[in-house]
Amino acid sequence: MPLTRMPAEIMAGELRKGGESHKVLDIAASHGMYGIAVAKQNPDAHVYAVDWKNVLEAATRNAQAAGIANRHHLLPGSAFKIDFGSGFDLALITGFLHHFDLPTCTTFMRKVHDSLTPGGRAAILEFVPNPDRVTPPIPAAFSMMMLVNTPAGDAYTLVEIESMSKSAGFARVEMAPPQIGRGRLVIAYR
Repeated sequence: MPLTRMPAEIMAGELRKGGESHKVLDIAASHGMYGIAVAKQNPDAHVYAVDWKNVLEAATRNAQAAGIANRHHLLPGSAFKIDFGSGFDLALITGFLHHFDLPTCTTFMRKVHDSLTPGGRAAILEFVPNPDRVTPPIPAAFSMMMLVNTPAGDAYTLVEIESMSKSAGFARVEMAPPQIGRGRLVIAYR
């Protein structure tokens, strides 16, 4: 968690350039730092954290420590099975897609798309290798880790993320300029 504090703040600052988000879906929230960073930079934001109940206990403690507990709401359960609801301005998908194959990611992105308001954004933070899939070294190596440690996961290129997002109904996809930690921020617009 301490290693994500700075990347979370950078990502929240980058996302703020696209406008304020009032209802934020934080998928696979884990410790909650990405959603918390968005809420700290926007006092009107309410964050809805999705993860397993026992994992969300850490996110709850972190939201309390950050002073945003009254704007931090829990949606416990599997991100594939629970109903997200609707009306979200922003969905945070940090370090999640790489666990699954392209068809599963496309189906999941359709669910995210349906939860967003028109003009809403999905912020995807992942290791993104170049089209050659061997550079930069860390995303390329991460792809190998997914090959060994998941049934069908991968580090997806920008073209692959764009394809899954557009197949799910998103209008456009772009990579944000700053590198965030060792990952890249890709934004899909509804």
